[in-house]
Amino acid sequence: MQYFSFLKSDEINYVHEASLEILEEVGLLVRNEKARNRFAEHGARVDHETERVHIPATIVEKYRAMVPPTMTLRGRDPACDITFPRKMPVVATASSAPDIVDPVTGKARRATSDDIARIAHLINELPGFDMFSISTLADDAPPDQFSLSRFYPALKNCNKPCRTSVTDVREVRQILKLGELIAGSREAYDERPFINFGYCSIVSPLTMDFDSTEMLMYYAENDITAYGTIAPMGGLSTPLSLSGMLTLMNAEWLAAATLAQMSKAGTAQIYNFLPVFADMRDGAYAPGAIEIGMMNAAVCQMARFYNVPAGGYLGLTNSKIADAQSGFEKGMSPLLGAMAGVDFIVMGGLQDALMSFDFGQALIDNEIALMIKRVREGFDFSKESVSLEEIKATGPAGIFAATPQSLERMHTATFLPELADRKLREQWEQEGSSSIHQRAMNKALEILSTPNSAALDPTVDARIRAEFEGLVAGDSAPPDGWSPIQIGSSEPTRARRKNRRRGNK
Repeated sequence: MQYFSFLKSDEINYVHEASLEILEEVGLLVRNEKARNRFAEHGARVDHETERVHIPATIVEKYRAMVPPTMTLRGRDPACDITFPRKMPVVATASSAPDIVDPVTGKARRATSDDIARIAHLINELPGFDMFSISTLADDAPPDQFSLSRFYPALKNCNKPCRTSVTDVREVRQILKLGELIAGSREAYDERPFINFGYCSIVSPLTMDFDSTEMLMYYAENDITAYGTIAPMGGLSTPLSLSGMLTLMNAEWLAAATLAQMSKAGTAQIYNFLPVFADMRDGAYAPGAIEIGMMNAAVCQMARFYNVPAGGYLGLTNSKIADAQSGFEKGMSPLLGAMAGVDFIVMGGLQDALMSFDFGQALIDNEIALMIKRVREGFDFSKESVSLEEIKATGPAGIFAATPQSLERMHTATFLPELADRKLREQWEQEGSSSIHQRAMNKALEILSTPNSAALDPTVDARIRAEFEGLVAGDSAPPDGWSPIQIGSSEPTRARRKNRRRGNK
């Protein structure tokens, strides 16, 4: 497939050479002493007093060449494992929102572990999503089980690869113990390690913090599946230009990739990014900007230059509801990414600049994801598909709707949406004039009211609960008061739950 691109080959080379120049002449501020020592052991120039690390171009070139060309993310069910690059982009939910739009009241509140269980159940049933990057935080987590209270309800209710970041090595070990209990033994888990982690070791511009850099090295040293993300903000932490952001971000990715390979050669990685531009009128964080998709096209070109998978946070929005703004922000940049050859898209479920999750939005995003995959699938061009004989047989003024070939292809030739409305206006009005978000919410409730086929076996669950005292429940069930929206009213009909606890940011 021919991919869309912005950069010419000499421009790609210039970005690479400029990145090497930045790392050698400007260097990075590396807060982690172990990382500084590791850089020094492998040929970098290190000043421990200033914490500055300068990496010669020859060193960067040596270690970036060790990054494997593919990455595999595993799920509880081997049928859900994904290795990429592949023809279809891998699509994941966006992660770690503090809030959720309550499906009963319609108001944003702090998310809990029960919400994560429901979202995991939902994502398990949505074919557009290949991975559950855990969508929210868990406000009800016990102090010593913060990440456990996210991974447990996720893994308990979803067979697909699950991923999020954790704060320290203690939490990693706690989560890996959870994996062993699910697998049945450490040996069984080591044979198929189905837990995936993320980290963000770079703080733009050109700074490696202590904790996330520690995690980068720990994951690599212990063969733990994890990938990093570069998250600059144009105009604040990078130059206010796409090419300037790309060059700085590329230097930062090369630095992180170099440290990972110094920690263990052959550590799999993604060229994954979350670049946003500040709206310079007021400094607003703008992840829904079309420049995110444009930047991804350039990132895909750099990733192919380095022969590594390309990923990005593309389907994000500043909108607070599933409206037209949400639709075009969530549709345009992922489609541009897909046309540019992106391998991994983080897009599903979040609104309000990654601050809140909405069940209806997740269903809508699932449909967007399926449409994006349809585009990447392309269409088969063959003498048979051209249908010349069918055209001849039908002839002038004929109709193709009743031909055997049309009947055979009616479910495969075009994408048939479940939520998008294609009825005549009169029929749509007669059926209540529903919005796509209303239909999506009803579909979400329908899924969550059905027993979860991915739920852990009770015996396995009992083993987990015996190990972790005070563990959150982690069960998926619709919250009290969530009932189908009565189509036809100007506002959704929602039951109000008494004494609902409101969280404060």
